[in-house]
Amino acid sequence: MSETDHEDDEGPGACVLVFNANDPSAAGGLAADISAVASIGVHALPVVSGTYIRDTAEVVDHYAFDDEALGSQARTILEDVPVQAIKVGFVGSPENLAVVAEIASDYSELPLIAYLPDLSWWKDDLTEAYLDACTELLLPQTTVLVGSHTTLSRWLLPDWVQDKPPAARDIAKAASEFGVPYTLVTGIALPDQFIDNILAAPHAALCSHKYERFDAHFIGAGETLSAALAALIASGTELTEAVAEALGYLDQCLGNGFRPGMGHVLPDRMFWAQPESDDDADEDGESASIDIPPNATRH
Repeated sequence: MSETDHEDDEGPGACVLVFNANDPSAAGGLAADISAVASIGVHALPVVSGTYIRDTAEVVDHYAFDDEALGSQARTILEDVPVQAIKVGFVGSPENLAVVAEIASDYSELPLIAYLPDLSWWKDDLTEAYLDACTELLLPQTTVLVGSHTTLSRWLLPDWVQDKPPAARDIAKAASEFGVPYTLVTGIALPDQFIDNILAAPHAALCSHKYERFDAHFIGAGETLSAALAALIASGTELTEAVAEALGYLDQCLGNGFRPGMGHVLPDRMFWAQPESDDDADEDGESASIDIPPNATRH
């Protein structure tokens, strides 16, 4: 096959540069990002920032790459492949955050989706230094900040004293003080086992999507949502529509969740690729063929 033939090969129409840590459980980290981005029909360019030491029940520790190794990975691939969006997960150290922020500044035309996971497993002094660096370095480069209501409230509104919990708009307003135009606040508790997820700007809530809470403890939901959102934005989907589609995708991932080990339930990000059950076998005893329309693999 000639070089020209390769240039004409069809493939994903967009690419997302992903900064995150390796997760051996595949609950989150780069494994979650790659599978979620691929499910949307977009190509992930994974930059490993370090590795978790964890299983499906808990995080035991984390080891960060040095900042030079992180930067070399990202800049090398950026010189080769056009990128339509950047997604940032947990990168392990303030030094790594500084590198990510510098790269994001150099590619300021690209939307950056930042996800802050729960860091309650980490040492308090390390968490505080990391969050300070996020505030000072990453948020000014961030287009959409994604996180749970609990995590974002504790980080951005630590001195909140009102009896009523902060609204999504309050959190978005706090984030906007550091340069973030949009904040997606997830897991807002509602009556009757429902949760709300709100995309907010400092001046208003832009959209709201309610879902029934699953009777299971999941890990990796936030990574799945933020990666899917980054992929949809990279593919050119308008922001509020991208939020709706990413949340719908997550809901299906959770609805098809599975427990691979002795810990918590993981989202099935490739639920659409699972073979049909024995109940769907044809009368001759052979499994019916799986004919997936193109869009069914994307959303």
